[in-house]
Amino acid sequence: MRLGINLGYWGAGMDGDNLAVAQEADRLGYDVCWAAEAYGSDAPTVLSWVAAQTERIDVGSAILQIPARQPAMTAMTAATLDSLSGGRFRLGLGVSGPQVSEGWYGVKFDKPLARTREYVEIVRKAMSRERLSYEGEHWTLPLPDGPGKPIKLTVHPQREHIPLYIAAIGPKNLEQTGEIADGALLIFPSADHIEDTALRHIRAGREKAGLTMEGFDVCPTLPLAVGDDVAGLADMFRPYTALYVGGMGSRKQNFYNQLAQRMGYEKEAAEIQDKYLGGDKAGAAAAVPHTLIDQTALLGPVERIADRMQSYAAAGVTTLTLAPAGFTLDERISALRAGTEALERAGLA
Repeated sequence: MRLGINLGYWGAGMDGDNLAVAQEADRLGYDVCWAAEAYGSDAPTVLSWVAAQTERIDVGSAILQIPARQPAMTAMTAATLDSLSGGRFRLGLGVSGPQVSEGWYGVKFDKPLARTREYVEIVRKAMSRERLSYEGEHWTLPLPDGPGKPIKLTVHPQREHIPLYIAAIGPKNLEQTGEIADGALLIFPSADHIEDTALRHIRAGREKAGLTMEGFDVCPTLPLAVGDDVAGLADMFRPYTALYVGGMGSRKQNFYNQLAQRMGYEKEAAEIQDKYLGGDKAGAAAAVPHTLIDQTALLGPVERIADRMQSYAAAGVTTLTLAPAGFTLDERISALRAGTEALERAGLA
């Protein structure tokens, strides 16, 4: 099992330290460094900055938002980043959510699965450097009855095939991800539930495409906090969990809330959402069960984290992406080092 890191959203208050964290991960042999985007900083600018100042670690978008860019633009960005980084770019895509898609980008959040499939097909075709033409429900290239003509990408990516990941939560999206992508970006993963909530759906998609799980990258992100007080460490992530389960999306369309329900937290997920949407964020955080946090994060001393890593590897995870927590750069660097130590103790390095 490989390790990655996730720098999260740029502009979250730790920007001055993030480059140092990425460089230390590079030195320690971490496999990939992911960066996110929502409605603040964009991922490609951050990744180009990190790639220019690291040597071996891959850089990946987790995610580039599909409503933010036309698919041909995403292909251009991916090819450019792969070329500039010396073949170290991984393309992670996702549809975002209805509030961001429609409120920030002005793009209707309709038929997300069909849009994702068409988007991936166009991106792959463009990156293959064949002349780009496509007829679909959501995109037609070139536009009919106009001056446009099929054009091919002029930039040569470093590699023939840039790995393509999709951020997926729901069963249908997970199945399609297994069918059309090279990897899945997962959030709030529990080793105890990941087979039922994610892997069986991905496997069904692979089988539909005549493929196995061989070579498919199962890549969940987990917060990492090291120390002896597991309960105290878990409390650090209460606001984070409450935000996603309670406030990310609408009452009817919150994918993270639905995931918590599938993990057996139906009553708790409803309470968290009621409190969060009612303006009681502190109450929502207090309502998050300790077990939900502990199951979806790596908490405790190195030995405990090593045991949890073994559980994830046994469940089928191939790249474990860590979000090292800490109030200072030294604490985040220490957590990174603990991650590599735990991987070695688990016999997974």
